[in-house]
Amino acid sequence: MTEFGGPEVLRLVDLPVPEPRPGEALIRVTKAGINFADTHTRTNSYVQKATLPLVPGGEVAGVVERAPAGAAVGPGQRVVAFTGDGGYAEYATAPADRCYPIPDGLSDDVAVAMLIQGLTAWHLYRTAGRVCAGESVVVHSGAGGVGSLAVQLGRPLGAGRVIATASSAERRDVAISLGADAAVDSEPDGLTERLMQANEGNEVDVVFDMAGGEAFDRSYRALAHFGRIVVCGISSQQPNEVRTGSLLRHSRTVVGFYLFHCLEREGMISGALEDLFERAARKELRTVVGGTYALADASQAHIDLRARSTTGKLLLDPSL
Repeated sequence: MTEFGGPEVLRLVDLPVPEPRPGEALIRVTKAGINFADTHTRTNSYVQKATLPLVPGGEVAGVVERAPAGAAVGPGQRVVAFTGDGGYAEYATAPADRCYPIPDGLSDDVAVAMLIQGLTAWHLYRTAGRVCAGESVVVHSGAGGVGSLAVQLGRPLGAGRVIATASSAERRDVAISLGADAAVDSEPDGLTERLMQANEGNEVDVVFDMAGGEAFDRSYRALAHFGRIVVCGISSQQPNEVRTGSLLRHSRTVVGFYLFHCLEREGMISGALEDLFERAARKELRTVVGGTYALADASQAHIDLRARSTTGKLLLDPSL
């Protein structure tokens, strides 16, 4: 990218293999993860501002080519890694301490899906939402990358009734197949009532919201006393305001969650990722790969993602 804008600013070019800085590993990329946040980075409207020129892509799976002395990962090892940027490429660099070995028997597709999106789903339950045994949980975008994993993690992590939302009947069927107890239309009009009806007429305990805007407002109104709504995305790009008087009257909580703050705290990544890998290896957690694109088709991947015409995880394969 040499400019910010629509999908057309993503151009396939030849660049030199990146040179790792001190403390970084060089990775031959087998799969790069595509995240909704990448579409915000493309327009420079993401939480973390970007600078140009830019090779986008914050996560990869691949094989370590070079690593600093004393690093926990070494040449020839399969890893997933937080790259920060540079992931949409054949080669990428990443801090060695943000590279995590992929267990034998686990595919690169599954492993990379467990990084940003899997860890987000895990921490929504454990860290941000602090879901207690038996509590009802609403997962917005329940067929998406984060949502499809959050739906599956509900029961294992102690939730009671899991309610998904999605924009089409097909995507709602996907959420049900992944273990949601109910799936409702994500259209904001009437959403409060649909959520309560799906919760057997009761207000809900926890909401994971990736959209913001009207969906946030309608979901907030469906919260029970001591209910929490966790904001983990603002795909609508619409701002919200919450009055302190409303929080007081209803004993409700609004929580923000940004995964990359977990990187700043020792132990918040490796243990959660190990748990996700183990669940995936036992087939308790299924990765829905909604599409694998060539690097040349990254712009089309962004178009499909923004159009909500995909389910699960989207990947780039540099070998295509």
